[in-house]
Amino acid sequence: MKKLHSFATACALSLALTACGDKPAEESTPSDATMEANNEAAKASDNGFEWATERFADIKIVRYQVPGFTELSASQRKLVYYLVQAGLAGRDIMWDQNYRHNLSIRRAVEAVLSGPQGSGENWEALNLYARQMFFANGIHHHYSGDKFTPKFSQAYFVDLLETAGGKLSDEALRAMFDPEFDAKKINLDPDKDLVKGSAVNFYAPDITDAEVTAFYEAMSDESTQPVLHGLNSKVVRDADGNLVEKVWYADGMYGESIKVIISWLEKAVTVAENKAQADALKLLIKYYQTGDLKTWDDYNVAWVSATEGDVDYIHSFIEVYQDPKGYKGAFENIVQIKDFDASRRMQKVAADAQWFEDNSTTDPAHKKDEVVGISYNVVSVAGESGDASPSTPIGVNLPNSNWIRATHGSKSVSLGNIVNAYNQSSNPNILKEFAFDQAQIERSTAHKELAGKMRTALHEVIGHASGKLEAGVGTPKETLKNYSSPLEEARADLVALYFLMDEKLVELGLIPSLEVGRAAYDSFMLNGLMLQLQRIKLGKNIEQAHMRNRQMIASWVLEKGAADNVVSKVIRDGKTYITINDYQKLRDLFGQLLKEVQRIKSQGDYQAGRDLIENYGVKVDKKLHEEVLNRFEPLNVAPYSGFINAKLVPVANDSGEVIDVSVTYPADFIEQMLEYGREHSYLPDYN
Repeated sequence: MKKLHSFATACALSLALTACGDKPAEESTPSDATMEANNEAAKASDNGFEWATERFADIKIVRYQVPGFTELSASQRKLVYYLVQAGLAGRDIMWDQNYRHNLSIRRAVEAVLSGPQGSGENWEALNLYARQMFFANGIHHHYSGDKFTPKFSQAYFVDLLETAGGKLSDEALRAMFDPEFDAKKINLDPDKDLVKGSAVNFYAPDITDAEVTAFYEAMSDESTQPVLHGLNSKVVRDADGNLVEKVWYADGMYGESIKVIISWLEKAVTVAENKAQADALKLLIKYYQTGDLKTWDDYNVAWVSATEGDVDYIHSFIEVYQDPKGYKGAFENIVQIKDFDASRRMQKVAADAQWFEDNSTTDPAHKKDEVVGISYNVVSVAGESGDASPSTPIGVNLPNSNWIRATHGSKSVSLGNIVNAYNQSSNPNILKEFAFDQAQIERSTAHKELAGKMRTALHEVIGHASGKLEAGVGTPKETLKNYSSPLEEARADLVALYFLMDEKLVELGLIPSLEVGRAAYDSFMLNGLMLQLQRIKLGKNIEQAHMRNRQMIASWVLEKGAADNVVSKVIRDGKTYITINDYQKLRDLFGQLLKEVQRIKSQGDYQAGRDLIENYGVKVDKKLHEEVLNRFEPLNVAPYSGFINAKLVPVANDSGEVIDVSVTYPADFIEQMLEYGREHSYLPDYN
């Protein structure tokens, strides 16, 4: 899956997924209970809905609303509910994937927090640790991968745990309190062992990078429709020391959760909106029952073709960013309701996909002859879990398989209500502090929302769907290895940036003028060179794929355009500002870099890809970094935001049968996390 995350606290974007269809006439009226609950939610919205509920460490907690839920039929609301429950049933999987000790540590913390409430500095420190852990789905930071450091003692925690009737192994306690033990969730340093240096639980702790490479190279083939080897398994040693896979399916690893997931998906089939949707769900169930990757491909073909209906979903082991080798899919679930008005506007981009491909700056040999099957929708999220929650993307493009995308197309979505929640809770003082001049402020104020939406649409719909590999070149995860993800994100961003200054968007009625593109350029360059540094501890390098991509692009064009003074860093009153002096020349530079990045992907040029990322996307100017952190400090802006999920409440008849569903909006992050632990936990501590 391809994801787009909000690229700065100041600049929230959007994107999402689903489809349209007529509601059954006999089910168009909500139940009385549902109407009452939804009316209360509407009153809360009209009466000052509280978007941001709390702030801790580097995190801001936000709530989102689910517009469109009340317009669904009772049957559709049940479908949404079943799909959300299927996602929550897999929540434990994400925790275990992130780190082998996560579930035992989480349950120990839950036991302490569920008991008598303490007080004092140690108790407050424990609550902070718990919030950080819940937000990250584990004891490593969700973005940097650094392990959290408890500000309370091991003795204090053990005493509380014993009082609560719990216990942790010596190694799990070491994982919590020894800062050097499994310190990094994902190691991306090419000079170190990517696998042994990473704490993620996709490989047994004693397995090396070289062994994993050899293991999967032996599986590679010349098929034109290769399966995604390794997507749904953990690599371990057998009794003879040979590498084998523990497959994630109903009768294998994670089977306890997967069987519950299947039960909810089977309920979803009974209320599917149409045959195509039901057939796709049945294939997803079969995949979970067998673990067969060919069935996963069959499911994705069926899913990408099921475009009719108001409800859609993203579900299973999908995103590979959590794996330093780029094989293993992290569990995630996003359930969505279509925003019809917004989708109609943005589908113009998908309809002209071939024009964008033909007019790209990439080499003709690396362009698709025919771009097929792109669907683009703006959606409202109704529930998320796993890798998508609490920290969520704002845009998604699926599926990941190159041959499916080329042959059958893709679905792109913008999570509209998530973007709206970001915007509602954003801090306007960031722009005032970092903008170069009043013209930049006025341009951003007038156009930033539309600029963000267009950048997201072009990134997901055109960027990720563009280009092709040369004949005989392996998949990017094989050829570009740990640089595959940042280069793919760079390619999609460069497509968006190049076309944001094209009159074609004005012609299509998508933007009123190229001032929207200029606002997008202002925002991207400021963020890539400065704002995103707020997310990194002073002295650290950039490791996250999206951040590497953005700095690489911004730094490359800054350097290449220096002779013509295309972009300038201006020092004024001891502060650094970014100003663009020639937007058209900057566009040309984006086009040149796009051509090179597509060549690297199409030809599998590992060395050139490594050079681009390492030379421009990794190292941080420490002096500038320190300045950015100092300027952010008085603004009291959290570098990261995440969400409390809406809660779907089933309405049952006297027989216990679910007949309708209402939506409520919880406001307590810790309480939701503890509730999830009580009601949606199925795996043992170790798997």
